[in-house]
Parts: sequence; C-alpha cells; structure tokens
Amino acid sequence: MSRRSLTPLYHAFDEARFGPERTLNLRASLPSPYHAARRAEAWLRERQVARAGEVLVITGRGNRSFENVSVVREAIATLLASLRRRGVVERVVEHTPGSFVVSLAPVTALRDAARRRREHHQPASADPRELAGLSAETRSLLRALALRALEELGVGDPHRFLEAEMLAQFASLAPSVPAGPDRELRLRAAITIAIQEYDDR
Repeated sequence: MSRRSLTPLYHAFDEARFGPERTLNLRASLPSPYHAARRAEAWLRERQVARAGEVLVITGRGNRSFENVSVVREAIATLLASLRRRGVVERVVEHTPGSFVVSLAPVTALRDAARRRREHHQPASADPRELAGLSAETRSLLRALALRALEELGVGDPHRFLEAEMLAQFASLAPSVPAGPDRELRLRAAITIAIQEYDDR
C-alpha cells in the first residue's frame, strides 16, 4: 500500500491523538511566513499556559512552493528553536515532512529560561505601573509566585528581591496571556499554574 493511500489513515490517527484543541493547521489558511510565525507563537504560548502537553503544528511540506521548499515550514522551524531557548517549548519532533509534534514546557520554564539567558533588562510589559493596575487578588497571587520562585532559588532574604521578582514573573507570563476582557482572569490562572508547578517539584 502506498504512502499516499495511507494519508487519510494518518490524518485520522492525528485527529484521535491531538484533536482540534491541540492542533494548529497553518497549511489551511496559507499565511505568509511572518503571519504564520506570529500566529504559531501566540497559539503555543496559550497552549503552554493551558498545559496542553503535546501539540501538533501543521505547516505543509511546500509541494506548491518555489523549488518545493515550504517557507512557512522554515519560519516555524526557526520559531520553535527560538521558543525552546525562551522556555515555551521543551522538545520538537518532525512528525511528517509537513508537521511537527511539539512538547510544551512547564509554565515555570519561562522564568527559568530568562535566568539562564541572564537578561539584565525587563521587557516593556514589566513596567511597575502595569503591576499597580492589577487587582489586589492578582498582585497577591503574583507575590506568592515570586516568593515561591525565590525560595526555590535558595534566596536567604526573599523580601529584599520580591518586587523585582514579581516584575520578572509578570514579564515572563504576560506574553502568554492574550488580550481581551478576561485577560486578568487568564493571568491569574497562569500564575496559579506556575505556583502549582513549583509545589510539584
């Protein structure tokens, strides 16, 4: 039996394994490489916070592209390598010539990756004024996460570094929380997940 005749069977297996919630099909909408990468990063970050585990990213193999090279696939491969360094992705496996199986990292890996890179600057989203705009409930959760992270590092006097760690944790989590009226609710969920991950270590 040829591989082509088995294609529907492979698709059925993928649907059963991943389902629509854990599948991103970029091939269907034919985006530019830039838009494909932006969409994929936002989706992967959101799936990481949702603790989706393994997900399937379909890029297409580029059969209709110049010299049969999928520029979208290349853009996604580059993005996935970058997201590994930034703590979003844990592992990537080529599933087919037109798709990747991506294992998402724990939420706490976002902050751990920033520490490994020794980032001395904070992204714009870590503005203290933005923290002040959060509800008391969200700030309290963020404070608990910062304390838990500093304890994990063995910091003797965590309160000295608490505000800086709150800002850093917020900067790590904020890009994974999509904009919208329920953004702060989603942020609290992400913070709670990160605390649970520290507790489970």
